[in-house]
Amino acid sequence: MITSLDFAMLAIATVFAVAAAAALSWMFLRMAFVLMPPATARRLPPRTELVQGTAQLARAYAGNR
Repeated sequence: MITSLDFAMLAIATVFAVAAAAALSWMFLRMAFVLMPPATARRLPPRTELVQGTAQLARAYAGNR
């Protein structure tokens, strides 16, 4: 009788442990989605300094040819 009671307690403890692990895993997954937004969430305007600088260089060298 004691052996079957010990086995039942072990089974119930295992079920609770599996439920707790699943709940923690789900919570950590939700936190990961909240903390890591997609890269397209904030669009930064493209930097045009290089394009303008290249155009200025092209104009400067075009006059010398």
